[in-house]
Amino acid sequence: MKNRTVKVGRNDPCPCGSGLKYKKCCLGKSKPDSDNLKASYAKKYRIRLKQAADIQGIRNAGRLVIDTLDLVESEIRPGIRTDEINTLVHEYTIKHGAIPAPLNYRGFPKSVCVSINEVICHGIPGERVLKDGDIVNVDITSILNKYYADASKTFFVGTPGSNARKIVRVAKKCLTLGMSMVKPGNTIGDIGWAIQKHAESQGCSVVREFVGHGVGFDFHEPPQVPHFGRKGEGIRLIPGMVFTIEPMINLGEKELVILKDNWTAVTQDRSLSAQFEQTILVTDNGFESLTPYD
Repeated sequence: MKNRTVKVGRNDPCPCGSGLKYKKCCLGKSKPDSDNLKASYAKKYRIRLKQAADIQGIRNAGRLVIDTLDLVESEIRPGIRTDEINTLVHEYTIKHGAIPAPLNYRGFPKSVCVSINEVICHGIPGERVLKDGDIVNVDITSILNKYYADASKTFFVGTPGSNARKIVRVAKKCLTLGMSMVKPGNTIGDIGWAIQKHAESQGCSVVREFVGHGVGFDFHEPPQVPHFGRKGEGIRLIPGMVFTIEPMINLGEKELVILKDNWTAVTQDRSLSAQFEQTILVTDNGFESLTPYD
């Protein structure tokens, strides 16, 4: 995914978070008071803004995550067991001096989430074998030098059918549209609004129970980033915020069921589900993906 730069217009909400228009607030000033913003967001929302050194640390972890996804993609084929994907991710992560964040997180038993077809998220690798025509989401979070980065892709296994092509296409576009809404002065609600609007226009649905989240210092931090919502609502975006956008899009209805393992989430109607995810930094003029892929 290419990074985008978006200018703040005179009539846009001011990136300082005041609620005023840019022309009535910080236009002409050098910068909003970053120290006050940092303290304000920490107190009001428990959001820890990232500084230059932190951003570079997350960016380094993100590079490892993308390299690991690329390795997985090269091995995806009919006949491979999901536990083989887990071994691949685990060994590559450790080899490069990092830690797989999912392993033992709140009792999760593996190093990566592998979710096939009707599985929305949190699929536990095991003996299940990928078959021709499947779709499979691989969700990787690595900890490198104490910094976290998180990304996922949904892959085709062999030759996909028309439904598989559709849900993967829609989910990928939803991520692109959600990212396009990230700039200072916009809100978290703008992200969800763009995603929901596209998904539903294609006859698909957006999962409500699982959302994007702050990341970097920890696996999950504030804020939560729903993939549905109303334009202009929610926390205003300011530079230094780092969070994931990870829309989970169902071909059928939005309802889900959690299986007996207390982790695996599947579509209630067993329709296909796809997801794409990146770790996003709000910059002074727009955004940067810290886990960039096309």
